[in-house]
Amino acid sequence: MRSIALSLIALLLNGPALAQEKPNAKDAAIIQKCIKEKTARNWAWENCIGIISKPCTKDEGAMRPQEVMACDRREQAVWDSILNESYRRLMEKLDETQQQKLREMQRAWITSRDKSCEFLYVYFEGTMANPMIAACEARETGRRALYLLGFRNDIEDRR
Repeated sequence: MRSIALSLIALLLNGPALAQEKPNAKDAAIIQKCIKEKTARNWAWENCIGIISKPCTKDEGAMRPQEVMACDRREQAVWDSILNESYRRLMEKLDETQQQKLREMQRAWITSRDKSCEFLYVYFEGTMANPMIAACEARETGRRALYLLGFRNDIEDRR
């Protein structure tokens, strides 16, 4: 019964992000600019994670949980777009064996992200975990997007 409840919660939490076809263009431009600025010799792309959600939730204590979650979903939409574009471009350039390994790696990552973020609900045993789950998913999607972006940039520079 508990696993059914968790599945429903995950579906509800992921619903708005999945329904959003494109990220907000302004949000995407902010993140892309940050990535470009952090690409120097000692690049620090991870500092770009939270650049949309943190200012959006600056008054988190006065916000409803759905509003906080919406801020994280806005950011996650941008990272998801970067992740998907990097994945697509990598698949075009990799050989068959590398493509298979990339698919396997991504499937494992999705499972890991989902289980890690869903644990917040189990640990805190309540709906107060929902904004934490949204933040976790946005942050982990951002990290993964940057990970794949590094490979994408490398392969595009080499070929």
